Parts: sequence; C-alpha cells; structure tokens
Amino acid sequence: DIILDFFLSSKRHMSVEELYRKLRARHPSIGYATVCRTLKLFAQSGIAHDMRFGDGQTRYEYLVEGEHHDHLVCTGCGAIAEFENKTIEDLQKAVAESHGFIIHSHKLELYGLCAKCRK
Repeated sequence: DIILDFFLSSKRHMSVEELYRKLRARHPSIGYATVCRTLKLFAQSGIAHDMRFGDGQTRYEYLVEGEHHDHLVCTGCGAIAEFENKTIEDLQKAVAESHGFIIHSHKLELYGLCAKCRK
C-alpha cells in the first residue's frame, strides 16, 4: 500500500495534510479523504498513534511495540523532537507507586522554544 509505505518511511509526526501533500506530489490521483481514512484506520488498528500538540492538528506516528518515547514541542515553529530518559521514567513509576497507582500508559509532552526559535 502506497500510504503505508510512505507513512512508515517518513520517521516524522505527520498530519493528514502533510502526508497528503507529500503523497500527492508522487501520486496525483490520491484523494485527501483516502489519506484521512487510512491514517485513522492505522490508529484504530494499533499501527499508529494519533497525537494532538495544541495547534489544532492531529498528527500520527508509527508505533513500535515495546518502544516508548516522550516529546519536546516547539511553540514557535511546531517542531517535535522525541527523547527517552530512564531517570524520568523511573521517577514517574516511583511517584505512581507511592500513591498506590499502577501505570498502564502515559505521555509526556514538554512545550517551549527550540534552539532555532530562541535565536
């Protein structure tokens, strides 16, 4: 499938609009509604995760089983960087346990300005 191949190779958090524009450049006959429905289907089937970072757009990222990362979101340009930090993960688990809580899942999004926007 063209959409799946392109989505998996993108390595980015893609909105429907971004993916549609990129696909349309190579495959002019592809429709916006097809891309939208397909990304929603990917999210429903566990291939992708839909995310909202406060800018009104839903973005999708490919899910790899057993892999977890958090996000840095630039409020200036909208850039999204992924990061992993064992200390943060361990602290979250300890805080949850101290409250008698078991974590099934979580997401951490840090908002601020990237190095380019601070200049």
